[in-house]
Amino acid sequence: MQKTILVVGTYDTKDAELNYLADVIRNQGGQVATMDVSVLGDPEAPTDYSKHDVAEAGGSSIRAAIDSGDENTAMQIMAEGAATLALRLWREGRFDGVIVLGGTMGTDLALDLCQALPLGVPKYVVSTVSFSPLIPPERLAADIQMILWAGGLYGLNSVCKASLSQAAGAVLGAARAVEPPKRDRPLIGMTSFGKTVLRYMVSLKPALEDMGFEVAVFHATGMGGRAFESLAAEGAFAAVMDFAPQELTNHIMGSAISAGPDRMTNAGRAGIPQIIAPGCYDLVDVVGWQPLPERFKGYEVHAHNRLLSSILLGAEERREVAQAICKQLSEARAPVTLILPTQGCNEWDREGAPLHDADGMAAFARALRAACPPNVTLLDLDAHINDAGFSELVLAVLQVWIDKGIVKRP
Repeated sequence: MQKTILVVGTYDTKDAELNYLADVIRNQGGQVATMDVSVLGDPEAPTDYSKHDVAEAGGSSIRAAIDSGDENTAMQIMAEGAATLALRLWREGRFDGVIVLGGTMGTDLALDLCQALPLGVPKYVVSTVSFSPLIPPERLAADIQMILWAGGLYGLNSVCKASLSQAAGAVLGAARAVEPPKRDRPLIGMTSFGKTVLRYMVSLKPALEDMGFEVAVFHATGMGGRAFESLAAEGAFAAVMDFAPQELTNHIMGSAISAGPDRMTNAGRAGIPQIIAPGCYDLVDVVGWQPLPERFKGYEVHAHNRLLSSILLGAEERREVAQAICKQLSEARAPVTLILPTQGCNEWDREGAPLHDADGMAAFARALRAACPPNVTLLDLDAHINDAGFSELVLAVLQVWIDKGIVKRP
């Protein structure tokens, strides 16, 4: 249980706060490694990894950062170096979790550092701007943890110690408790939403597990898609079942609930076989407590809860979504099968359901067939995505791939 926490910050200006974090960790039985990301000043005592080590890890130097004459440029030099060095140290087994302290400058660096580390590495950021709209969702690592550094802009006090001590205990506890992915069975990555709208996972997950696979189902509401894409980029999946690509719809329609512009691309780049279906392609999720975007005034809206609302797209937007899906899949370096359930792609659009739109579905299907790239096998299915026939076809495609050696037999 002897765990080492990497403590990162600008030791020239926040020496007392960073040392307080380190003391709490040590008093709880942990060990500490320190990384200084200062530019101009020096810490009172040497750190394990100096500002020079950090800058050089990013292919630059402290002198270059100073000579830039711009604090933003200087901090980006340090951010690249800190991310590169932290990843290298993690791979060498030098630490078990990381905590980064900062204001806006330190938080900017912390986001890069945390994104560089794999899913499952405990990551804690203590920031004066935690949970602020200053932080764009696309810069958040999928499993990042944040706490507001309340009352800590300058110097130690009892208010900020409450935040610092919680953070120190949290990252050490996470490092002790975390159960890293075992990777002892081939992993299938699946995207979905809750069972009220997409239900295939209820039958597919146990069926795939009976075949010897492990199945991870990602909630495709922005951060879930980021985690999914992050693991796909690492080559973590034996196969992908991406049946809820609505985050791509959100992205191209300008919603804040996005998994980024690389959604539906990383598995293909990594050479992972993909089975795709357009679950909820016809909906744009928006933040429910914010005013409806002006472009969607007059559209039919489904209020899912107080956090999330879904806007029903018209035929023209559905054609745009079809083209975007095909574009993202066009450069895949492994087999891709795209299943099109022509009777509907979410529970709310069944015949007789409140969001049913047969003409919109037909327009989408025509556009998908027209735009489908040559590297993608398109299968029309006369069924709804939540029907048993959809899951049966998915399993049949996977079995063919196993028989051909495209997907490794469990």
